[in-house]
Amino acid sequence: VADDNGEPAEDLVPAVLDAQYGIFISTVAFHIQPYRGRNDQSVHDNIKYIIDRYGDHGAFYKFTTSTGKSLPLFYIYDSYLTPPESWSEFLTPTGSHSVRGSAYDSVFIALIVEERHKHDILAGGFDGMYTYFASNGFSFGSSHQNWKAIKAFCDGNNLLFIPSVGPGYIDTSIRPWNNHNTRNRVNGRYYETALQAALNVRPEIVTITSFNEWHEGTQIERAVPKKTVTRVYLDYQPHGPDHYLELTRRWAEQFNKEKEQWLM
Repeated sequence: VADDNGEPAEDLVPAVLDAQYGIFISTVAFHIQPYRGRNDQSVHDNIKYIIDRYGDHGAFYKFTTSTGKSLPLFYIYDSYLTPPESWSEFLTPTGSHSVRGSAYDSVFIALIVEERHKHDILAGGFDGMYTYFASNGFSFGSSHQNWKAIKAFCDGNNLLFIPSVGPGYIDTSIRPWNNHNTRNRVNGRYYETALQAALNVRPEIVTITSFNEWHEGTQIERAVPKKTVTRVYLDYQPHGPDHYLELTRRWAEQFNKEKEQWLM
């Protein structure tokens, strides 16, 4: 486990798990980032380590599959950097070091960026795909207009489709050349449009690409006006500091209601 600068940060994991379990009664899933030398075998080793060390914690997320199994769920960021024939050695039942059917079997979610990735994800033995990027139109996978077709592909191949949404996007403070991918929050309407697009395809899960990404303008935490010598931080005015948390709660409730109707 590392922070955004690649520095070891595993000592934070027990604190995060304990906080989720002790205060919020929510759960934590792991997002496996690229690192030097990452491949199917090293990720296999990572999964074994994570499950052995944290799998029994009450805040360790488990997903209930269509067959009724309760399994850990892992997101594999930039999964396309490893070829599908390598992933298949880890993720298909006949692979040379397959995790399937073992104590470390899990739900593995790959990143779809380009359209061709959906075929690679299927061939690699993944259980589903997610889109990650908060900027609508940035990639094939993150474009709302493509979600219906991706969901149809996933449904036809017994894969999960997990669309990712965000409240907006602006990273020009760290990537001055990337202004064309800026997406204005429009006082919350961008977020709600993304959430509606996600719900329209009836997914099992929706992810929010946010947390601490203030430098990419995707935060949904409480925010008040603030500026430093070098930058001005975006706030939520004319709405209050909790605007995006309130929107998130409202849409989470709507999502749960609609899921109940889909299952009827």
